[in-house]
Amino acid sequence: MMAEGRLLALDLGERRIGLAVSDELGLMAHGAGVYQRKELSADIAWLIQKARDLDCAQFVIGLPRNMNGTFGPRAESTREFGAKLEEDSGLPVKYWDERLTTVEAEKILIGADVSRKRRKLVIDQNAAILILQGYLASLESGRV
Repeated sequence: MMAEGRLLALDLGERRIGLAVSDELGLMAHGAGVYQRKELSADIAWLIQKARDLDCAQFVIGLPRNMNGTFGPRAESTREFGAKLEEDSGLPVKYWDERLTTVEAEKILIGADVSRKRRKLVIDQNAAILILQGYLASLESGRV
């Protein structure tokens, strides 16, 4: 069951956060830009404002997993970020397996003949779109 309002998906990177937002019906994911990270409190404040601007009721954060399904240090820092975001925003945070989303996003962009320079600018957003699309499909099928 989807929360009332849109979902805002995040592809957390060390330097950038890719963003995607669902449509009102929770069927499609659309790119919502890339945020250049600063420091934790500024990042959280910016994301909360972005969620308000887009009328979002929930965050979906890509959770990095090792290929064997285990969690490493990046997953732990992602969960810490998500806990802080949930606490400060008052909005629920859900996690979605992000294995290979950046690889998949790059393949899609290469297939669309996007230049290497342009790919670097949009890859994080496209990974967030794939994270959100996977989450939405799972909601639709009743797996979440």
